[in-house]
Amino acid sequence: MPEPDSVDSVAAALAAQGYLADEGLATSIFLAMALHRPLLLEGEAGVGKTEVAKVLASWTGGELLRLQCYEGIDVSQAVYEWDYARQLLHLRAAESGGAPSAAVEDELYSERFLVRRPLLLAIQAREGPPPVLLIDEVDRADDEFEAFLLEFLSEYAVTVPELGTFRASEPPLVIITSNRTRDVHDALKRRCLYHWVEHPDFDREVAIIELRAPQADVRLARQVAAAVEQLRGMHLYKPPGVAESIDWAAALAALGRREIDERTVELTLGAVLKYQEDQARVRETGLDGLLRAAVARSG
Repeated sequence: MPEPDSVDSVAAALAAQGYLADEGLATSIFLAMALHRPLLLEGEAGVGKTEVAKVLASWTGGELLRLQCYEGIDVSQAVYEWDYARQLLHLRAAESGGAPSAAVEDELYSERFLVRRPLLLAIQAREGPPPVLLIDEVDRADDEFEAFLLEFLSEYAVTVPELGTFRASEPPLVIITSNRTRDVHDALKRRCLYHWVEHPDFDREVAIIELRAPQADVRLARQVAAAVEQLRGMHLYKPPGVAESIDWAAALAALGRREIDERTVELTLGAVLKYQEDQARVRETGLDGLLRAAVARSG
């Protein structure tokens, strides 16, 4: 894994991978790498938290291991489980061959039949750079799993009763994300470095759109960023994220537009607002007002 020597070098490396981080986020990533600490990123959906892990994996060359959290997730989905189908086939083959039962039982619980899930994969011995472990939307998991996760992050070790303890020789780079649908426990926060990811400001969003949707005219990129900024201030159910800004600019460019107009916005709202209720609210407020504000803001 590259050892960044400054916050600026982290920001430059991320930019080279197509991710424009502000100084606060670049600082948090630098510290997570320098101190070998997990980084907890919180913020609204769509601000680019998950993308951080993907970009770090691309930059460092480490394998990206993603654990998507959800209500009811347990050890078998997160850490390991046994391949029962293969164990059964092996057992039947051994019995038909007259193998001693004790020897067969020992073979059944060997690494040959162990199915490694992301947390166990993250600490196994490997050549090359350590992996980037993405624990995505931890706020969707329950308290029991969060407690287990805290223990894992404290030791970077997992015990499989039949085989013993697996321990990382070099810890993975860990990115944890939360949309804050509930509060993450203080104990887990204390184990991590923390950063709240904001929506980008106007100028940075323009730069992101220009980078990720280069087919869009510069004037169009500025108007899209300005319009999205207005939409985020309307207290919608699901405000548009950066991904929606990029998608909208790309959609408008694909239609041959070099600037936005009321009819085109009406036809392409589905690229930026993904809930019918939000689209209805914007239409009720008035697309003409949105356009005037966007054009004025974009200069």
